[in-house]
Amino acid sequence: MKFRTEVNITESKTKIEIEDKIFSIGSCFASEMSELFQQGQLQTVNNPFGTLFNPFSINQSIKRLHDSEFYHEEELIMFNDEYISLDHHSSFDTRFIHQTLEKINSKIVEGNQLLQDCHWVIITYGTSFIYEFEPKKKLVANCHKIPQKFFEKRLLTHQELTDSVYDTILNLKDICKDDLQILFTVSPVRHTKDGMIENQLSKSKLITAIHEVISEIENCHYLPVYEILMDDLRDYRFYKEDMIHPNAQAVNYIFEKFGNAYFSEETKDFIKENFKIQKALEHRSDDEKDPKYIEFREKLSERIKAQQQKTKHKIF
Repeated sequence: MKFRTEVNITESKTKIEIEDKIFSIGSCFASEMSELFQQGQLQTVNNPFGTLFNPFSINQSIKRLHDSEFYHEEELIMFNDEYISLDHHSSFDTRFIHQTLEKINSKIVEGNQLLQDCHWVIITYGTSFIYEFEPKKKLVANCHKIPQKFFEKRLLTHQELTDSVYDTILNLKDICKDDLQILFTVSPVRHTKDGMIENQLSKSKLITAIHEVISEIENCHYLPVYEILMDDLRDYRFYKEDMIHPNAQAVNYIFEKFGNAYFSEETKDFIKENFKIQKALEHRSDDEKDPKYIEFREKLSERIKAQQQKTKHKIF
């Protein structure tokens, strides 16, 4: 007798190896997954523009990274005594224009360099809704808490969505390695502020656009992350207190399912041991001269050395 409808991820013929580089972009769920990659000591860059949600803005950021196109003063605006980019998350905002530009452009350099040597790209779309900044007639990635009266909100059309997905793939295939694998996901985080019906419409448009575009393109895949949380983990015990965001247990469950489908056996073992080492590194002692604590640290150091021998890139 079954008491849940389990959603599985189709096993990939191509596996993520220890030395593979992973680029992740999109919603906050993409950041949570990328953080687990980092804890497992894989090489990854996540969201060089900060958290992004809609396919149009994600495509625009990929274009800038592809072209290594820096931002300039005239592209920023000032709000609440801070210089901001409407293409970026608010974490890039500063009180000085040169600091904002430095933060933005250094990430463009980092993202461009990783993409050129990238094996895997994971794109997580969050919404089909987009805002247009009326004073500049510009579609934006983030409103930065600027008053609503300055924006016009609308749904991206199906053509805009498919064009964004398709252009993103073309730019990635042009700059990344020939054997690049692109994985598309839809964030399981519901945008309840849009309204529950509107959220479902938004998510369904994303899913439809992705499937329509990637059905005829090689090495592009859809990961049923949205479906796993909606249908497999359809219980509020898998959510944070806001009843919207998946909790750590849910994220780890999805990551494990993803790993079983996409990690090589060597990568699985590598990540598993690194998770254990990461947890051990968090252990502290009130007496660092305690012989038992010194022995513990020495053994931990040996485990790290053993892991380091499995890879060329520096870990821990």
